[in-house]
Amino acid sequence: MQIQNVYQKKRAAQLQQWGAQIDLWEARLDKTGADLKVKRAEHIQALRAQQHSATEKMQELGKSSGAALEQLKLTADRIWDDLKAGVAEAHSKFK
Repeated sequence: MQIQNVYQKKRAAQLQQWGAQIDLWEARLDKTGADLKVKRAEHIQALRAQQHSATEKMQELGKSSGAALEQLKLTADRIWDDLKAGVAEAHSKFK
């Protein structure tokens, strides 16, 4: 269980950091033009959905053990990688 707790804490801290970055991008939307604002808002909405999915999987991980834990961890890692890529893409676009 110790490894599971470390894994969850590490992921939770990263989710919090990414959430703060998404909040910042959301706050900056008012300063963009209409067309760009719509595109960025859509991208932010997609990131929020991925963030929510990752958070749900983290909660499920805390309640799982054994083979179910390993399967959930694989799914969570895939969701995690997708969110990481989305945040990186947004970071490069929203500078």
